[in-house]
Amino acid sequence: MTVRAQMIRFALVGVVNTGTYYVCYLALLTRLPYLAAHVIAFAFSMTGSFLLNSYFTYRTRPTWRKFLLFPLTNAANFAITTGGVWLLVDLAGFSSRYAPLVAAVVAIPITFVVSRVIMLRPETAVEGR
Repeated sequence: MTVRAQMIRFALVGVVNTGTYYVCYLALLTRLPYLAAHVIAFAFSMTGSFLLNSYFTYRTRPTWRKFLLFPLTNAANFAITTGGVWLLVDLAGFSSRYAPLVAAVVAIPITFVVSRVIMLRPETAVEGR
């Protein structure tokens, strides 16, 4: 599969993941402050993103190793979106309902590069076996 095809599939998974995140975020926003709602919704949607990216985007077998490394793919995304949400809401006066969507757009290219490296990294045998 070409990198271009992977980018398109990654974008499609991103749309699904963003929708999942946003529905959870809005539901949690009715009871929690916006940053708490953001963190919980982000964590919840990450598992679905891992599985979709494994099977659909990169066509690779999900493993516990990749699953445990997958949050690293979202570390940059999390930092950018969390900082972006805070900047947009507290400093720029954006609505807390729409700020996460704007912040997510900025994080997409970085997340693709990091996820591609982790998901397509060959599994290495444990030394001594």
